[in-house]
Amino acid sequence: MTVRMESDLITAMGRSSVVVGPSLVQALLEEQHSDLAYLAPVKVAEGWDNALFRLGDELAVRLPRRAASAILIEHEQRWLPELAARLPLAAPVPVRVGVPSRLFRWSWSIVRWLPGKSLLQTSSLDDVDTATVLEKFFLALHQAAPMDAPNNPWRGVPLEARTGALHEHLQQNEGIVDRRAVLDLWDRALSTAPWPGPPLWLHGDLHPGNLLVSDGRLSGVIDFGDLTSGDPATDLSVLWMLPISIRARFKAWPNQDREALQMRARAWALALGLAYLAHSRDDDAMAALGHRTINAALNEP
Repeated sequence: MTVRMESDLITAMGRSSVVVGPSLVQALLEEQHSDLAYLAPVKVAEGWDNALFRLGDELAVRLPRRAASAILIEHEQRWLPELAARLPLAAPVPVRVGVPSRLFRWSWSIVRWLPGKSLLQTSSLDDVDTATVLEKFFLALHQAAPMDAPNNPWRGVPLEARTGALHEHLQQNEGIVDRRAVLDLWDRALSTAPWPGPPLWLHGDLHPGNLLVSDGRLSGVIDFGDLTSGDPATDLSVLWMLPISIRARFKAWPNQDREALQMRARAWALALGLAYLAHSRDDDAMAALGHRTINAALNEP
C-alpha cells in the first residue's frame, strides 16, 4: 500500500488530541509487525487518552491520542506483564511493542483482546461474586510498589492534593450538584488520617468503564495507563460507582486503617464523580456515572 506520513493519517482534534485512523494502524503494522499486516484493524473504542482497534480474533492495537498519554502506554509496556501474572482477572497485557517512527511519534502496543462488555454497557452483574472477585483483585494488586513505579500527580496522592481540582470541577458543575454537601463531605475527609503504609501498586483509573463483564461476572480489567503507587483509597473508590449491595459485601478493608480508608475512598469517589461529570461532554454514560457516583458518596448510609 502507499504509506502516507503522519500528518495525512491523523486528523487533529483540538489543541492536543488526535483521531487515529485504520490506515495509520495498517501502515504501522506493515512497518513494524509485517506478519500481522494481513489483519484488518477495526476501531472499537476511542477515549480521552487512547484509541483501540481490534485486530483479528485475538489481538488489539492500542495507540495514544495525545502526548500526555504516550508515556502511559510505556508504563503499561514496562509493568503490566509483571503485575498481570498475579491478578485474578484478565488484563490486556502487551504482546508486541510499537516504537516511535516517521509514521507515528509515540509508542503503541499490540495487546491480547479480552472478551466481555464494559460494565457501563451492561447492568447484569452477580453482586456476591463481584464483591468476592474485587476483594481478590485488590489483595493481589495492592502490594508495596518499587521505588521506580510510575509517578502520577493526580492519583494515589493525599486528598489535599486533589482539593484544587475538586473546586474547579465543582465550579464547572455549578447548579448541577449540591455545592454545600460536596464541600462538607470533602472537609470531613480531609480531617481523616492519611494512608499509614508504604505506597501500594494502584490501577489508577478503576471505574465501571474499565471493568469487563462476561455472563454476569467480572472477567477483566482494562486501561492500566494511569498505573501508579500510593494510597489504595484511589482504587477503592470504585465501590461507590457500583451497586451499594456490592459495597456492603466487600470485606477486604485493612483493620489498621479501616474507617479512615473508607472515608478517603468515599472522598475519592466524590472527586472522581465530579471529574467525570465535568468532562463527560456528550458522553451520556460517563455523565450518568458521574451523577451516580456523586450521589452515592454524598448519601452513604
